[in-house]
Amino acid sequence: MSDFVVIRLAAENQSVQWILADSNGTRRSGVISGSLEEAAAAVGEHAVIVLLPAADILLTSVSIPSRSSAKLRTALPFALEEDLADDLENLHFAIGERQENGRLSVAIVRRDKMSRWLQRLVEAGIEATTMMAENQGLAKIPGTMSVLVDDATVMFNDGADTEFSMQDVKPSDVLVMTGHLGEAQQEDGDSSTHLVAFCTPEQDEVLSHDWIALRNELHSVDVNVLPDGVLPKLAVTAAAGHGINLLQGGYGKQTDYGPLLRPWKVAALLMLALVFVAVAMKGVGYYQLTRDEADLRAQFSVEYRLLRPADTREIVDPIATVQSLRRGAGTSSAPQVFLPGLLELSAALAANAGAEIEAISYRAGVIDLRLTTPDVSTLDNIQKAVSASGRFQASIQSTDQVADKINGRIQIREAG
Repeated sequence: MSDFVVIRLAAENQSVQWILADSNGTRRSGVISGSLEEAAAAVGEHAVIVLLPAADILLTSVSIPSRSSAKLRTALPFALEEDLADDLENLHFAIGERQENGRLSVAIVRRDKMSRWLQRLVEAGIEATTMMAENQGLAKIPGTMSVLVDDATVMFNDGADTEFSMQDVKPSDVLVMTGHLGEAQQEDGDSSTHLVAFCTPEQDEVLSHDWIALRNELHSVDVNVLPDGVLPKLAVTAAAGHGINLLQGGYGKQTDYGPLLRPWKVAALLMLALVFVAVAMKGVGYYQLTRDEADLRAQFSVEYRLLRPADTREIVDPIATVQSLRRGAGTSSAPQVFLPGLLELSAALAANAGAEIEAISYRAGVIDLRLTTPDVSTLDNIQKAVSASGRFQASIQSTDQVADKINGRIQIREAG
């Protein structure tokens, strides 16, 4: 659980109000009034939430499917451009939570006002963790309208998307304007509207007739009197984490990584030195290998010229050159198949009387054999005898009955 000093910012040269509340939504002190400097002295080690005048902040929602923060910030101003009277470059956009209907909550304020508020806080020595519209301290209750009357200001939300504040009107005027009262309500046919209202004792008396009229029109009207003023009600909602924090983007808190990295300075320097030494050693090793390769190439060229003095071409691939020399000398390292294969074949024919070779060919390490045998079993025995050595693999490719003989074709290749 965290405690917050919640400051309600007033116009310049006017006293402000502050109160201590915790993250569970409970007030921890009474309401105090004074200057911003006095409020700064009361902050101590507590985090600070600043409630800003609702009349200066537009709260709305927009449908943008993207979930990427960067893409949202880029697209958001243009998605709302047609609904705004000011130029986009003059406005600051803060993103809230995505609602159940998929729409994204947004708070919009002029940059010059935001800068003035921050300047006042800096001059007083206050660093805010959250700055939000004061009317977001009026909690949303699903399916229920809520109003909070503060002198000439009426704050309203419908428990869903709509929330705003108006000056010099009565709660009934706000409900008429939003279509929850009067002809619009009759057309809609909704007779089960609930209203929760908050006001000071003085405003309760002034609005007594308005409450009576609303009770005659709505399903229920619950009026809650705030004897200590409206700040405790707004503060406990703000401290519980509701509302859109305007300290985003260019106004967000910039992390100073210096103090975080300072304890690791020596370790980082040692790591950098280690990396440098490793790279240097790799470079030295590569240079030495390059020189050794050049020396070996030169030595190979000298030896090669002794064998073939007429060949003055540059030797690009020594391995290929050696293989060429071997082939020329008849000592190729390619596996021998033909002669050993014939040896295995002759042994198989000797063990199977009546078999005669008609034709034999050799290409690309494969022996193709055409022969006649008294029967299929003799042909099969020859195939198995050649394969039995384990070095060669013999396979019967075709058989054909001609008179009382079997014409067959066997293919022999190295096993593998």
